[in-house]
Amino acid sequence: MKKFLLPLLFLFLFIFESIVIQFWPADSFESRILAPRFLFAALAFLTIYVGKKQGIIYAAIFGLLFDVVYVEVIGIYLFLYPLICYLITKLMQVIHNNIIVAFLVSMFGIALLEVGVYELNYLIHVTSMAFIDFVNLRLYPTLILNAIFLVVAAYPFKRWFEKHAEVLKEE
Repeated sequence: MKKFLLPLLFLFLFIFESIVIQFWPADSFESRILAPRFLFAALAFLTIYVGKKQGIIYAAIFGLLFDVVYVEVIGIYLFLYPLICYLITKLMQVIHNNIIVAFLVSMFGIALLEVGVYELNYLIHVTSMAFIDFVNLRLYPTLILNAIFLVVAAYPFKRWFEKHAEVLKEE
């Protein structure tokens, strides 16, 4: 049963992201665009506290799921989720691991994800928004929303993934 808890957590976060957007008051932030990246924040913590292999596998699976369900162009999240998780593992080899660093690295990963999605969409002409408009209207509000989420969820994620890593070592 415990083997299914981790995929269920990610599936819950996948669904929770869309629920947050659906029930968020549309006029509360004027023309700002909020993109919850709760699933990716959890993937970043999984990568930091469990390891590269699990992080990249889950990132590829849920990146493909995200592409299939939400995105017109299949492959953007399938490419970016594992790539950023890989970069996070390389970054964590250099930086000392604690919860504040994990928070900052996760926020950095979310920023990379947002910029990467914007750039790929700009490259294939899905969006024509200027980069400075993207930063002001989407990147900053997205980072603030996800920082609030991570302030609440960082410690539970850390505890859960550390326990999961110990279970994997015992097997």
